Amino acid sequence: MTNNRSTSDKILQAAIDLMAEKGYDGTSTKEIAQVAGVNEVTVFRHFGTKGNLLEAALKRNHYAEEMTKLFHDRLVGDLHTDLLLIGRTYHQIMNQNRKLILIAQKGGSSLPEGVSEEADRHPQQLKKLLTDYLMEMSNEGKVMITNPELQALSFMWMHYGAFNSWLSTHVLEEFIEESTRLFARALTP
Repeated sequence: MTNNRSTSDKILQAAIDLMAEKGYDGTSTKEIAQVAGVNEVTVFRHFGTKGNLLEAALKRNHYAEEMTKLFHDRLVGDLHTDLLLIGRTYHQIMNQNRKLILIAQKGGSSLPEGVSEEADRHPQQLKKLLTDYLMEMSNEGKVMITNPELQALSFMWMHYGAFNSWLSTHVLEEFIEESTRLFARALTP
């Protein structure tokens, strides 16, 4: 069982590395197998198709589950504190998965439908979590709300833009702090 897991992990990492460098269409299962140190039949036995392989990588390495846990277990009900934690966690996860995210961004319409759906699932889940959080904070009188979904999207787009800007660690931390301060101030009654 452990051997199968490590083989799967090696295949997934090889696929991510190659696809980040050469693109989804420019990477073959034969190359993935070679870099992973397995034969191509092993790749197909574990994942079936190159699309299934990328979909599995997205499921395993993206942020929906981790952000859900954060929203349920770690938020304290203080808008500024919570948004700082959400922003920092978002950037930590996004940077850990930068190659995978770039594959999904670059792949566009050439990616199989299941891959695109899996890539879209994560921001949709974060939008729902943020929207629900803002509505709950509004119900407690801690947040002024006009359109919670658009407010959630604004927070997300702001951070997604920062992620795509490749900010240095120092500048990113300053951005997270300042943008959170502005966002919290704008929503506080």
